[in-house]
Amino acid sequence: MYQSLQRFLNKEHPLIATSQKTTKEEFLSEHNRLSSLNLQATITLLSRFKAEKASIFKDDNWSIDKLRRPFILWLTSLPSKERGNIKPPKASLAQKGGKEKI
Repeated sequence: MYQSLQRFLNKEHPLIATSQKTTKEEFLSEHNRLSSLNLQATITLLSRFKAEKASIFKDDNWSIDKLRRPFILWLTSLPSKERGNIKPPKASLAQKGGKEKI
């Protein structure tokens, strides 16, 4: 059963494949696609995560399977004031149809 589920996931969502190398940009895209608005990320936020959690990175592979859960735990542990200071780029807001709060 697990193998058939894994084949399905790999066909429908190729970024979820466990053996595939994933770039930071691909990780960001997949994470934001799967996440609610309060957990949306930016490249800047991912760079900060990598700097603070360097020990879990063996190379430049941003594996969805290995890093998404630690990233979410790290993100949700940030104080809301600090998380609020990390704004998404305006282009991302425009793509989502959202408005930046001032």
